[in-house]
Amino acid sequence: MPANAKALTEEFLRLLGFPCTVESSQLDDGMLIDIQCDDAGRLIGRQGQTLSEMQYLINRMIFQQDKEHPKITLDVGGYRSQAREALVQKAMEAAEKVRRWGDIVELEPMNAFDRRIVHNALKDDPGVETHSVEVDGTVKKAILLRPKH
Repeated sequence: MPANAKALTEEFLRLLGFPCTVESSQLDDGMLIDIQCDDAGRLIGRQGQTLSEMQYLINRMIFQQDKEHPKITLDVGGYRSQAREALVQKAMEAAEKVRRWGDIVELEPMNAFDRRIVHNALKDDPGVETHSVEVDGTVKKAILLRPKH
């Protein structure tokens, strides 16, 4: 039986005590579950941490039901799209510094979801390459941008 990500997310939120409206749509690389609710801040959490952890749990539950199901991206009130735009902008500014000065630029430690956004934003840049590096004392990794040789 194929997994129903929208229904699973609705039930998950209901059990947590969040009355929400949930919409789903297809993305190029998976599925977007957009959540609208009055208490968006609590669902998003500090720097999106709660949203990221909830997305991880939903993806794990879906995977248990259907190993072929596309990856789920959760968004609450457009938070992810705004955060993605800001992250891409930061990556572009850092890449411009690398191209202009030839220096290595290090972005702050970030989770895998955010690192993927940065790597994808700069993958076709002919003058800059990106690498994730371990950061002591955290599970997050930083991204180094350096000139391509």
